Amino acid sequence: MAVHGETFTVETRGKGTVEITGEVERIVRASGIREGIALVFTRHTSASLVVMENADPTARADLEAFLERLVPEGDPLWRHTLEGPDDSPAHVRMALTRTSEALPVEEGRLALGTWQGIFLFEHRRAPHRRRVVVKVVGD
Repeated sequence: MAVHGETFTVETRGKGTVEITGEVERIVRASGIREGIALVFTRHTSASLVVMENADPTARADLEAFLERLVPEGDPLWRHTLEGPDDSPAHVRMALTRTSEALPVEEGRLALGTWQGIFLFEHRRAPHRRRVVVKVVGD
């Protein structure tokens, strides 16, 4: 069984999604692994990963709007505001989504559906540099 790993940086513009499918696919190809699993992980507590519709950006906008409604800034419930009023809501949004995705690798490629993409989901208002770790395991 072989293991290949790489880390890359994603520059965000603040809240919203950034597609990272191409970079993850590049890493899978570079691994030389034909059959296995690609684990994608972000090392942050106020950003997450989602596999989502990649053809129509309004699907992601709807997800973002739903999380804004579900976990609003300014709620008096939030006590953890050390880094600003978006701090605790960002952590809760991350906990409701995921910080990792395990994706199948088949014939040396990610086995994503036709309209699926991998997105880093920034939950803070300010731009950030986010680190993403990819480990590809298999034969």
